[in-house]
Amino acid sequence: MIERNIKGGTGVLIKYKRNWEVKSSEITSEKMFKTRRKFLRAALSSAIAIGPSPIFGATQGKTNIVSTQSNVGKKYLANNDEPTDYQSITQYNNFYEFGTGKRDPAENASKFKTRPWAVQISGACEKPGTYGVEDLINFDQLEERIYRFRCVETWSMVVPWVGIPLSKIIDRVSPTSHAKYVSFETLHDPKQMPGQREPVLNWPYKEGLRIDEAVHPLTLLTVGLYGALLPNQNGAPLRIIIPWKYGFKSIKSIVRIHFQADMPVTSWSESNSNEYGFYSNVNPDVSHPRWSQTKERRIGEFFKRPTLLFNGYGELVADLYQGMNLERWY
Repeated sequence: MIERNIKGGTGVLIKYKRNWEVKSSEITSEKMFKTRRKFLRAALSSAIAIGPSPIFGATQGKTNIVSTQSNVGKKYLANNDEPTDYQSITQYNNFYEFGTGKRDPAENASKFKTRPWAVQISGACEKPGTYGVEDLINFDQLEERIYRFRCVETWSMVVPWVGIPLSKIIDRVSPTSHAKYVSFETLHDPKQMPGQREPVLNWPYKEGLRIDEAVHPLTLLTVGLYGALLPNQNGAPLRIIIPWKYGFKSIKSIVRIHFQADMPVTSWSESNSNEYGFYSNVNPDVSHPRWSQTKERRIGEFFKRPTLLFNGYGELVADLYQGMNLERWY
């Protein structure tokens, strides 16, 4: 829910809902929502407690609880965009830990073990520690949000993600006034992640946000898509989605969250700062050195469409960057 104070007149505080701000119970039937929520909690708990479960497999994440496109309320889609089909979302990925080809993650992540799983939270916060997935996620608060997802290679999707606002986790651990930024790390395990055996990047994968970006209501700590738990190739068991930024900012398979005073080093800007900046906001006016970002091709479509500033979420996030030169701070 967004609150706006309307200046002038009586200064009434008005609350209104955005089209991305929709819980699963509003997209599917109440009965299906409750069943799915119960199933997700039970599946994750049992997987952590007793080991592998088919729902965590790379190609078996789609189960009988997955919402189909006919169950997704179109009135909640961003600009009435149709969601990309499940097969494309789960078979065409960037996840260099499992290979640099778009099909590599689905082929190479099937045996990736996502349980037990713990996240170390450290740095400038009052409640550091190691937290299990169920310690972090309140499954009664899961939301399904249909976001545009824009990759720096100019392709895009529309994905029904399932998760909770990252701000809920941040609030729980109480960052101190020194926490100006928050950094994240992906699991480093070359035995399970064959892509990490190659010097593509300086592993482990690292990303970061300014603290106000991290607590923005659009930033989602994600555990699923299309109503099911995340498939391995999509970042299981925990990833972040920041829909107004290019996809590589939405770090996958997170094992560390660290609060700090200084801007953190991020993997792609460390690897090639001329091509990948810290902010990486979707911006048609800032070209990648090797290609234009003015247009994008939605997966499943033939023709390209114009790229939207902030991926179309400018009304909600532009104020985060007031006074900044978005070409310099790309």
